[in-house]
Amino acid sequence: MNNTVFVLADCNNFYVSCERVFDPSLDNKPVVVLSNNDGCVVSRSNEAKSLGIPMGAPYHKYEQVIKNNNVAVFSSNYQFYGDMSERVMDSLKIMNNSLEIYSIDEAFIRLKNPKNLNIFNKILTTRENVSKWTGIPMSFGIAHTKTLSKIANRIAKKKTNVGVFDIRQDDVCDKLIKKMPVEDIWGISVNWGIRLRSLGVSTIYDLKKSNPGFIKKNLGIVLERIVYELNGIPCLDLEESSPKKNIMSSKSFGKPIEDLKHIEEALSSYTSRACEKLRSQKSKCKGIYVFIKTNSFQPHRPQYRNGLSFEFELPTSDTRIIVSKAKEIMKIIYRKGFSFHKCGIILLDLVPENHKQSHFFAYNDNDSQEEFMNLVDNLNKSMGPKTLFYLSQGINKEWQMRSNNRSKRYTTKWSEILEVN
Repeated sequence: MNNTVFVLADCNNFYVSCERVFDPSLDNKPVVVLSNNDGCVVSRSNEAKSLGIPMGAPYHKYEQVIKNNNVAVFSSNYQFYGDMSERVMDSLKIMNNSLEIYSIDEAFIRLKNPKNLNIFNKILTTRENVSKWTGIPMSFGIAHTKTLSKIANRIAKKKTNVGVFDIRQDDVCDKLIKKMPVEDIWGISVNWGIRLRSLGVSTIYDLKKSNPGFIKKNLGIVLERIVYELNGIPCLDLEESSPKKNIMSSKSFGKPIEDLKHIEEALSSYTSRACEKLRSQKSKCKGIYVFIKTNSFQPHRPQYRNGLSFEFELPTSDTRIIVSKAKEIMKIIYRKGFSFHKCGIILLDLVPENHKQSHFFAYNDNDSQEEFMNLVDNLNKSMGPKTLFYLSQGINKEWQMRSNNRSKRYTTKWSEILEVN
């Protein structure tokens, strides 16, 4: 008998829940959060869902529905959401050391010594503590495998009042999955669903009862593993987070930009953020790729896109060096007469920060570079993001994304801390 127990912890309507923590007047009211440049709906309260506003809906198409129903609208506030996510994950780690952070609002937990635990009550207590410490409501799915814990979490979120569901009993599991379409399985795309249906597999239960060898022969080892997982045999363990091999930073401009100076400001800002991520994972980059493009969704306008890469003599994480080279590349690929929609940078071929290999003639001043960058990072971490920033990032920032409805950054910016009267 399999004694392994996985739990999927998932924040409910995460971005909306973050907004509600600091504004309780939003409770029980329809709320939506929009994507970059206030383009599409990326988070909805249950009340907004009941109005028929779908995930990913273009804001302009549902603007009248939103106004008619007094839906509260917020621009994405990623600094705030990221900090709230860290608080949730830290809370989970206090109670469960075996944790894999899967996304900004999801984590897998593997329970140790499950024989000695009343698992359902333990998870109920975990849920209550996270809500008490962070204000974020969560759902938890308990199962013998990660794949089944995803299914259990979906049921916990949609069909329970306590937000926790245990699917470890075979008879309970089979009854639930007999009517669930195969596309409801974590990792099964629409195309995979079509291929499975062509083999007579249309429900999750059908796939569970399939011959693993037959599925492997026709669809490959990934689907074979899912069959085993559905039968309670773990094939997917917790994954340790590993450093990224490349880091990209890119956003669409708040409005079309023609002026090179404004594009360089945006590029400097994106590069600075990419370098912060680079140092936070204790890496350096060997090269960069800089790109620029017009809006391909406006074919009636003149179109242009270009990009260029560069390799450094020595791997670096120094923002000053990388920004300087990125701006040089932008001058080369920029063309007058176009209204640009987006630019960005990719940090390439990342290596550990203690990487020392170089050629005989290379000038190496890594120690002083690292001291300065550590000083900047520490100040920004303790005093708030962009307390110190580079003048090349600009002051007025005409290129900045639209975020007309952004809430305060309550937990990451001193000047926007919550005020109580």
